[in-house]
Amino acid sequence: MLATFLVEIILLILTLAKRRLSNVTILVSITLFMLAFFQLCEYFVCGGLGVDGALWSRLGFVAITTLPALGIHIIHEIAHRKKRWLVAGAYLLMAIWIVLFGFTDKAFSSQLCVSNYVIFGLQHYVGYFYSAYYYGILLIGIMLAIKFGESAKNKKQKEALYAMIVGYLVFLLPTAAANTISPATMAGIPSIMCGFAVLFALILFAYILPRTTRPKNN
Repeated sequence: MLATFLVEIILLILTLAKRRLSNVTILVSITLFMLAFFQLCEYFVCGGLGVDGALWSRLGFVAITTLPALGIHIIHEIAHRKKRWLVAGAYLLMAIWIVLFGFTDKAFSSQLCVSNYVIFGLQHYVGYFYSAYYYGILLIGIMLAIKFGESAKNKKQKEALYAMIVGYLVFLLPTAAANTISPATMAGIPSIMCGFAVLFALILFAYILPRTTRPKNN
């Protein structure tokens, strides 16, 4: 967790140091921060820095809840799409889940303190709805990237959109494979997914940013 946290924080620092500020730069930076912050929350799942594990758990769920909406927004920015009702809808759903996780006890059935798995036990009905929100928006993002990529006339723009698809798949497919091989890992989906998401972070930094933003020295 600490190694993943450090990689993502270094990528964040390099992004802010080397790339000119733009909407894509800002959104990618927030995404890198949220990925890194989730790893930190996992590391302190049993408590740390004077904060109990319950609060770290809530903060971890809040962090990963932002990622689908940020992804939809990044795809729209890359494609230069002005009609963004899907982005607004994704942020609205994100806000509802953040309120539920951050300010109520309705979502959780139990608190867990384990080495590398999900930090709160969600109520069954909450888990189903949250999975629909999370995977639903990620799948919409993949479909949008395909659609926008097909109509993109700029080569770098097309490459960046297709890279978003690859970025999503590099953490969705291994997670699905792990759950298929060992159904017991279903309890650790957030942890497993965000572990593989470091590959998505690397794709954002090394492939997508160079094609969608300008370096500061240019």
